[in-house]
Amino acid sequence: MKKRIWLIAVLALGLLATAFGIYTGQYYRADSLALSALESDEQVTVTPVDDGWLFDGPSETDALIFYPGGKVEETAYAPLLHSLAADGMDVFLVKMPFRLAVFGVNKARDVMQRGSYDHWYIGGHSLGGAMAASYAAAHADELSGVVLLAAYPTKPLDESLRVISIYGTEDGVLNRAKLAEGEQYLPQTHESCVIEGGNHAQFGNYGVQSGDGEAAISSEEQQRVSEAAILQSLPLMG
Repeated sequence: MKKRIWLIAVLALGLLATAFGIYTGQYYRADSLALSALESDEQVTVTPVDDGWLFDGPSETDALIFYPGGKVEETAYAPLLHSLAADGMDVFLVKMPFRLAVFGVNKARDVMQRGSYDHWYIGGHSLGGAMAASYAAAHADELSGVVLLAAYPTKPLDESLRVISIYGTEDGVLNRAKLAEGEQYLPQTHESCVIEGGNHAQFGNYGVQSGDGEAAISSEEQQRVSEAAILQSLPLMG
C-alpha cells in the first residue's frame, strides 16, 4: 500500500513538472529590433552580466533595475532600456527564472551588491513591475524610486520613494480594478502617465499579446512617451 501511494505521488509530481515545463516554455519572444538594441553604440555599452544585461550610458550616479513581464523574453525590453541609458539612466535588465519575476523578487539585491551607484531605482513591466514594487516595499531605504509599466503595487510604498505609474488607454491585459485598488499603496507624491493609444505589449518589442487591445500608436511612440515620463519624474543626478 505504501509503495502504491509513493508511486502515485511520484507520478503526480512528474505530471506537475511536465505541465509547468510546458507552461513556461511558451513565452513571447523578442523581435529583431529588440535584438539589435543589445548592440553597443557610441552612447551605450551593452554588456552581459550575471542574470542579465547592463546598459551602461553616460550616467555615473543613477541606475534602474528592470524586471521584465511574465513569460516575456527579457531582451524584448532592450529598445526602451537602451534609450533610457543613452539619456541619463543606466539600466540593469534582469533575467528571471522561468521568465517569471515571482521567482526572482530579490534579484535586485544581487544587482546592487555588484554595482556602485549613488541612486538606485527599480521598476518593471506587468508582473515584473508588481514584483519590483514588492521589493521596493520591503527595501525603501535602499532605493530612490519605482517605475511601474502597466503594473501596480500590492503593498504600501514608502513616501520617500519617487514613483511613476505608466499605462496605455488601449491596454487589454492590465486589470483596471487591481490598478485602482493599488493606488492606495502609492505615495501621495506619485505621478501617473496615461498614454493615449498605448497598449500592454508595446512597452517591449515582442509582438501581439493575447487579450491585449489594439494600439493606436506605434511601439516606438509608446516607448518614447514612457522614457520621457520616467526621466521627467525621477530626480536624476547626472
